[in-house]
Amino acid sequence: MKSISGKRLCGVLEKHGWELQRIRSSHHIYAQPGNPTILTVPVHGNRDLKTGTLHKLLKEAGLSDDDL
Repeated sequence: MKSISGKRLCGVLEKHGWELQRIRSSHHIYAQPGNPTILTVPVHGNRDLKTGTLHKLLKEAGLSDDDL
């Protein structure tokens, strides 16, 4: 799994229909209409997300490595 930054993951989520609900400090909260799942993406500048965090967020969003 390649590692990407939180900023880039936010762009990928928005491209796949997720909407930014709010920003609390450095965490961007995303939701999708008709889907009860809420995603919290840590955005710390251009630092890459840890692979475990990235994998969990992709799984909850219903995305795969190929969507990056």
